Amino acid sequence: MFTFLGPLLVGFFFTAASAFTTSYSHRLGEKRARLVCIILRDVLGIPLWVIGYVMAAQADSPVLFATSGLSRVAGWLLVVSGGVVIVAGLLALRWRAAAPSLHDTLVTHGIYALIRHPLYSGMLLELAGIFLLVPTLCMLVACFLGGIWVMIQARLEETDLLQRQPAYREYMLAVPRFIPRLKSP
Repeated sequence: MFTFLGPLLVGFFFTAASAFTTSYSHRLGEKRARLVCIILRDVLGIPLWVIGYVMAAQADSPVLFATSGLSRVAGWLLVVSGGVVIVAGLLALRWRAAAPSLHDTLVTHGIYALIRHPLYSGMLLELAGIFLLVPTLCMLVACFLGGIWVMIQARLEETDLLQRQPAYREYMLAVPRFIPRLKSP
């Protein structure tokens, strides 16, 4: 029943490569470090965890609650909203999203003016939506692990960003990590 855990966890592990840009660059040189990041995260990691989620969705697993029209609509709204947030983040990052480097500039415009990690915020929304669409024990475990991974990955990336972008410390103080601040009138 939990065979999905293998590709899911290995995918998370490989995807963490982006959080070691500084370390890889110092050891391998910037060009090789970018290539390592692309291979580990983009070629191996992300496809593996996607496979893990597909396997969790297809697993013979106890259903935790019956879906309704409302839960399906809410699930799809969360998935689409998360996708919009992710696309906005990718458009702002551009090439930096696929292959971070020591010479990247800090992105503070667009959605990055509201939250520091829109890709992960979007993923959290999508995970909540996927669970509403496939409310099984396996999917609950997969989504819970995905949420934990997002928290760990964001912290690891922030440690790396502080090493290669001194202005990131001030940005961290001004912009929340995952949820935008509601401005008072």
